[in-house]
Amino acid sequence: MVAPYTINIADERLAAIETRIAGYDWSQLPDVGGWSAGVGIDDLKRLVNYWKGDFNWRDVERRLNLLPNFTTEIQGERIHFLHKKGNGSKPPVLLLHGWPGSYLEFEQLLDPLSSDGHDVVVPSLPGFAFSTPITGVIGPRRAAELMHGLMTRLFGQSRYVVQGGDWGAHIACWIACERPDALLGFHSNMVYIFAADAAPTSAEEKDWFARRNAILDWETGYNHEQETRPQTLGVALADSPVGAAGWILEKFGKWAYLPKRPDGSPDIWSKFSEEQLLTHIMLHVAPSSVVTATWIYHGKRLEKSDRFPPGTRVRAPLGVGAFPDPVFLPPPRSFAAKTYNIVHWTDMPKGGHFAALEEPELMLADLRAFIATVSQ
Repeated sequence: MVAPYTINIADERLAAIETRIAGYDWSQLPDVGGWSAGVGIDDLKRLVNYWKGDFNWRDVERRLNLLPNFTTEIQGERIHFLHKKGNGSKPPVLLLHGWPGSYLEFEQLLDPLSSDGHDVVVPSLPGFAFSTPITGVIGPRRAAELMHGLMTRLFGQSRYVVQGGDWGAHIACWIACERPDALLGFHSNMVYIFAADAAPTSAEEKDWFARRNAILDWETGYNHEQETRPQTLGVALADSPVGAAGWILEKFGKWAYLPKRPDGSPDIWSKFSEEQLLTHIMLHVAPSSVVTATWIYHGKRLEKSDRFPPGTRVRAPLGVGAFPDPVFLPPPRSFAAKTYNIVHWTDMPKGGHFAALEEPELMLADLRAFIATVSQ
C-alpha cells in the first residue's frame, strides 16, 4: 500500500532540539586550527547562531509538505519517497541521494523531468529522514533490492532509469549488476565500485589511483568510524544536535566544489545558505534518523559490497557525469570501462560531491542527454 505522507515533527521533539542547541557550551570546544583538522568552528558557530535566531522548522515543514510525499512498506521496511508524476510518455526515473545528504538534493530536478514526461521518484534511503525506523542494519546491496522493490510496486515491470551519487551511486550500481533487465540504464556522478580484479594499467590510471588514495587517507576517517563503530558514534550524535551539525557540515565544506579563502579553508557560504544547510541537517536530526543514516556504512562492511566479484561486467548501460569532486576523484573513463558498459561520459567544468544540489542545471542537462541515448 502506498499512502500520502505529511511531515509533522512533534512539538516536544523540536523543543528538545532547541534546548540542546541553546545549552551548547562553546567554551569546551577549543579551535585546533580552522578547517585543517575538521569542521571550521567559526563557520559552525555562524550556522548554529542562525539555527537559534532565524531558522523556523515549521516554515520549512510547510514548504516540504507541498512536495508529493508518500510512504510504503517494502520487504518490511518503511520507505518515504517523493513521486512527481509525468504524463507517462517517458520512462520512470529513480533519483538516489547519499550521506549526509537527503532527498532534497534533487528538488530542482522534479519539475523539469516530470514536465518532460517522466514519473520521478526520489526516496529517502533506508534509515534516512522519514524512511525510519528500520528493522536493522541495511547495506547498499540490500538497499538496492528495496529500491527496485519500490519501483516495481509503482510501475510493475516497466523499465526505468536510475541516477545516483554517493550511496545512491553504489545502490544504482548494485541494481544495474543484479537487475540489468529492469533498467534502461543508470547514470552516476560517483563511480567507485569496481570488479575486485580491476587494476590500473595505464599511466593515467596509475596516477589517478595514487592521487585518490592519498586524498582518501586524509578524508575517510568518518567512513572507518561509521563502518566499524556506528553504535558508539550514535551515542554522541543522538545526544547533540550541534555535534550532528558539525559532523555533517564538515562534509559539505570538504566535499563540495568551493572556492578557497586566503587561509585555504572552504568558502562554504559562496554556494550554500544557512537555511539550505540546516534544512538538510534537520532532516537528520528532527526525525531522529541521524544515527540510522550512518548504518549503511556498517552494512557495506558486513555485506562486503564495496566491490563486485572478480570478473564482473555490468552490462546495463552507464552514463557518467564526471564532476570534479575534490575528494572522490572521478576515475579515468578507461578504468571505469573495465567494469562497466559506458555509453555516455561528460567531464563537467564544475560541481562537487553533491552534484544535483550544487549544479542542478548541469546535472539535468546531462541526465536528459543520457536518457535520450538509452531511449533510442
